[in-house]
Parts: sequence; structure tokens; C-alpha cells
Amino acid sequence: MEKIIEITLKNRSRFAQVLQETPKAQLLEIPEGFNNSILWNVAHLVVVQQLLVYTRSKLQTKISDELIQMYRGGTFPADTVSDAELQLITHLLLDTIVQTQKDYRKGIFTVYQEFTTMSGAILKDVDDAIAFNLFHEGLHWGAVLALQKKVRKA
Repeated sequence: MEKIIEITLKNRSRFAQVLQETPKAQLLEIPEGFNNSILWNVAHLVVVQQLLVYTRSKLQTKISDELIQMYRGGTFPADTVSDAELQLITHLLLDTIVQTQKDYRKGIFTVYQEFTTMSGAILKDVDDAIAFNLFHEGLHWGAVLALQKKVRKA
């Protein structure tokens, strides 16, 4: 599991770099043919990881309920975002995974509410959730790359 968490941290660093280097207007843009923005995709990663790992383990998430409601599956991007919220999301990208790594090492994930993902994967324990999360984030990395191409051409 350590390797999967290490890879997740590396990937999250790339997402953070995108947030830091992309003009805010481009982070919020929803190009024709897309349903969401770069920022929504990145914030969504933070939320889904917390739901898969902590909520399904019957533990308190490390993020606010407000953030969860804004970026969980089935939500749509806001037209604006404050600089403070953008900084928070950038910080949470790495901080939540570092905390998960610490919590995993402490052995706090003792129960798990089984869950079948939209892709049909059955997650039976926290190890399954952490592994599936990496797959999920890979899908959104592809979406972010496609969005970057579109917003840079505009």
C-alpha cells in the first residue's frame, strides 16, 4: 500500500502544479463539450478520496462538509472561486494524502463499508479503496490534460 500512496502523492504534486501555474480564469473555464472545469476535477479528487477512505471506514473526513457538498460526484462547478478556496484546495491535495499515509500506518482503518463503484469495482476494505482511488485520479488526470488543451487554445 505504501507504493500506491507514494504514487498518489507524486500525482497530486502534478495536480497542485497545474493549479499553481494555470491562470484562475482557465481553471474555472468549462469548454464546449465538457461538463466541468480543471478546478472542479482537482477539488473532486480531494473529496472522493476522503469519501472512499474515511467515510466508508466510518471515520471523520479531514475536509469540511461544505467542500464535500460542492465537489462530490454529481455536482457542477461554481462560476467563481475565492483565492482562499483555491489555496485551500491546493494545500489539501497533498495534506490529505500525507494524513492518510500517517493514519494508515497507525492502523486506524479497522472497518470498511463495502462499496461497488460506478465502474463495477467492489471495494471491500481500505486497501481496495486506496488502490481504486489511484485509478480514479488517473481518469481525472486525463480529463485535466484534455481541459488544459482546450482552455489554452481559447
